[in-house]
Amino acid sequence: MKLHVINSGHFKLDGGAMFGVVPKSIWNNLNPADQNNMCSWATRCLLIEDGDRLILIDTGMGNKQSDKFFGYYFLHGDDSLSKSLADKGFHPDDITDVFLTHLHFDHVGGAINWNADKSGYRPTFKNARYWSNSEHWQNAINPNPREKASFLKENILPIQESGQLNFFDENGNDLPQISAITVNGHTEAQMLPVINYKGKEIIFCADLFPSVHHFPLAWVMAYDVQPLLTMKERHMVLERGFKNNSILFFEHDPVNECATVIETEKGFRVGEISKLADIV
Repeated sequence: MKLHVINSGHFKLDGGAMFGVVPKSIWNNLNPADQNNMCSWATRCLLIEDGDRLILIDTGMGNKQSDKFFGYYFLHGDDSLSKSLADKGFHPDDITDVFLTHLHFDHVGGAINWNADKSGYRPTFKNARYWSNSEHWQNAINPNPREKASFLKENILPIQESGQLNFFDENGNDLPQISAITVNGHTEAQMLPVINYKGKEIIFCADLFPSVHHFPLAWVMAYDVQPLLTMKERHMVLERGFKNNSILFFEHDPVNECATVIETEKGFRVGEISKLADIV
């Protein structure tokens, strides 16, 4: 098995929304905001190469939305999903499986693209099975008012219409390389993939831990629909990470890719920070 970091680009979100009740006087020292109070975040995906399987975890924001839409998020940098795959020697048609932690636009947007004539949409990865779960899928296609702006139908419905949709909760054994931790604080039935890599446990943190700076339990995003539940779920994952000496992989941290967990008098905190390539 080989693991590859796939950088699909950077974007900006409001610092207050990303750090919740934590005062700007504290978080701004860790991820400095610009003049509009916006902080930079990554959309860092993970590619698992295992025999004849190429499994991509999440797909970033994609490039099919309007200029107005992208104008809200200040996309920057030279990375893109297709460029990063090509840099690793892969083409979208090589991908056999796309594992979607959840269906918010910054995680699933790259999974769907325009048709050649822009008359409709098609899966970016035509040979891949797309994995969600039935509970989260229903939540995404029938969104609550809080999350409706994050669940865009053009990112979601074409997956089902293509016949490429699979539910991990029904057919999970078909991805023996991956198990999943299901968490509900950020959004209902978000999946955190757990990869068994040469005896090491790698937890893909998705939006439970957007960055290393979200280890303290109270540092909860304002986007989370159940913040108190997020705190409990974080403690559970940190405790597991500490006991198993797991490697936590961060999707949104603009700088840091991975970290271990240590236990301190103040609770679980960030241990050793590293690049994935230094581990694998």
